[in-house]
Amino acid sequence: MSEEYVTLAEVRDLLSAEKERRGENGFNQIQNSALTHALSIKISAEDSRAIVEQAMALGPITEPVAVKIADTLPKHNSEVRAILQKERIPVDETLIDSILEIVAKYQ
Repeated sequence: MSEEYVTLAEVRDLLSAEKERRGENGFNQIQNSALTHALSIKISAEDSRAIVEQAMALGPITEPVAVKIADTLPKHNSEVRAILQKERIPVDETLIDSILEIVAKYQ
C-alpha cells in the first residue's frame, strides 16, 4: 500500500465523482461534510497540482508542505512563514516571495 498526498481541490473532484457514481443518498454525514468543505476550494485540481510541483521545485519544500500551500493559498508573508516554521523549514524572504508568486499565478 502506498501513500499519495492530494490537495483539497483533488479531493473535491474525487468526492464529487464518487457521489455522482453512488447517487444522492450514497454518502454518509461525514462524507457529505468532507465534500462540503472541499467544495469551498475555488481552484482547479490541475492548478493546485501545479502549485505543488512548482513549490517542491524551490528546494526545501516537501510534498506535504507543498500540498498545505496549495490548500491554504497564502496571500501574505506571515501565512507562508507560519507554514514553513511549523514544518521547521528555514525561513528565507526569497523563498517566501517565490511561494507567494507561485500562488498568485493561480488565484
